[in-house]
Amino acid sequence: MPQHVKKGDVVLVTAGNHRGSTGEILEVDLKSNRVIVKGVNVRKRRVRPTQAQPKGSIIEKELSIHISNVSPMAGGKATRVRFVTRADGAKVRVAARDGSELHVLRKSSGGKSAGKR
Repeated sequence: MPQHVKKGDVVLVTAGNHRGSTGEILEVDLKSNRVIVKGVNVRKRRVRPTQAQPKGSIIEKELSIHISNVSPMAGGKATRVRFVTRADGAKVRVAARDGSELHVLRKSSGGKSAGKR
């Protein structure tokens, strides 16, 4: 099943502790239906001392949130997504709010074999 968000999309977090914040999707995990959003759900993690870093350190890292808790942005507002097949055979993600094209999933199949489906 196609997902409503993709790596590189700017999304709005719609639920959870970070509701209302926006960020870019860094990674999508389709097996567990989770996404990592830049600047959202940032946690601190202690790293043990090693030979390379004898003192150890504390790093900040974005953790994943569920994919259902984010919505893509179109025109500065959150929107739902529709999947539309254009007349030339291209499949695109379209914002339900204003009809703007978000991403082309499958290019048009121009050429002689376009009618043989």
